[in-house]
Amino acid sequence: MTIIPRESHIISRKDISENALKVLYRLNKAGYEAYLVGGGVRDLLLGQKPKDFDVTTNATPEQMRKLFRNCRLVGRRFRLAHVMFGPEVIEVATFRGHHQVEENNDDRNNSQRAQSGMLLRDNIFGTIEDDAQRRDLTINSLYYSVADFSVRDYVGGLRDLQEGIIRLIGDPETRYREDPVRMLRVARFAAKLNMRIAPETAEPIPRLASLLRDIPPARLFEESLKLLQAGYGYSTYLKLCEYQLFQPLFPTLARNFTENADSMMERMLAQVLKNTDNRIQNDMRVNPAFLFAAMFWYPQLEAAERIAQESGLTYFEAFAMAMNDTLDEACRALAIPKRITSLIRDIWLLQLRMSRRHGKRAWKLMEHPKFRAAYDLLALRADVENNPELLRLSKWWGEFGGCAAPAENDAQHPWRRSSPRHRSRRPRRRSSAPRRDNQNAS
Repeated sequence: MTIIPRESHIISRKDISENALKVLYRLNKAGYEAYLVGGGVRDLLLGQKPKDFDVTTNATPEQMRKLFRNCRLVGRRFRLAHVMFGPEVIEVATFRGHHQVEENNDDRNNSQRAQSGMLLRDNIFGTIEDDAQRRDLTINSLYYSVADFSVRDYVGGLRDLQEGIIRLIGDPETRYREDPVRMLRVARFAAKLNMRIAPETAEPIPRLASLLRDIPPARLFEESLKLLQAGYGYSTYLKLCEYQLFQPLFPTLARNFTENADSMMERMLAQVLKNTDNRIQNDMRVNPAFLFAAMFWYPQLEAAERIAQESGLTYFEAFAMAMNDTLDEACRALAIPKRITSLIRDIWLLQLRMSRRHGKRAWKLMEHPKFRAAYDLLALRADVENNPELLRLSKWWGEFGGCAAPAENDAQHPWRRSSPRHRSRRPRRRSSAPRRDNQNAS
């Protein structure tokens, strides 16, 4: 163990969440060990502002529930305590122990493995030294103490942080088999922190990438948002492709990859991820429905054209049938919630309607809740394809959506529609109450 004293690191309590400090101080006051750990410590040492703060302690989840009235226990595979402070949640975990030791003591109910080596349950508690070895990356295994304001390093994490190396703790293949999502985390942190992956950590990933198919699709959906909607999606995408991790997450897209990565689908992927990164870096909102609608647009288009040719259905009917096929396949890998797939459908269907803009259609289309997202996809398609017709259509909608309505007799405009404020009023509903002819009626 290496102890870095207060004067030898840059972490200051003023940069730590007040609520995290409350949790640390109360645990210490009650006689427990407690440390800030993980990404919060890593980011503070890098001079960055952490997104959240995690705490680890030798108090058990049940002891924490007694100590904090605003605490609830979550998780089955890993039992955690969430201490609630309004919108901020401080996650507190008990020191993890080595499951092999506990199994020798016949405590098998708390630690279970699948035949593949994946841990199904793991509520084995231990010491801080055990906990440091059980974490995934060396740079995430640094502990900050409010008792003496020191940083503790048990696995060489500070050195790897200074040298810019992503390194897994322990035997990489064993750790990946315990939890295949660790492969995604390695790629994500390498992209996020612009660090290189240690050779021994990188080597098994392409061989074991297929293990991700054993992970529940709902968990992979949540991981996909961390990968692609955290402000560094494009660089993460490149890492996922490099280590063959993209295919288990997005088999539909990976099946359409080309040798020179220059298909319209691949250009769309690159552009929408760059745009998403730019929005996040500028504190703008992003919507996973738009991201997935753009990513899967060209496979959806190809499926619709194939069904139309093979079935003899109208293109609109074939398009609707293709949406079911495209989204069903996507959801088998990632359990995309229905609230998101329904928005994807809206955005896709509006692409077909946006070419019909005469008469009242343009005004009605602009009233659709997803019009703006559909327009953004149209503009993105126009840029990706460099198609003159799509560019004209995108420009038209951009001008139409941003200018005042013309006079009703202006024949130069294709919609020839007056402003919505000039629409005729609906007739009033006749009241069912008897009408009074004069004020003196009794």
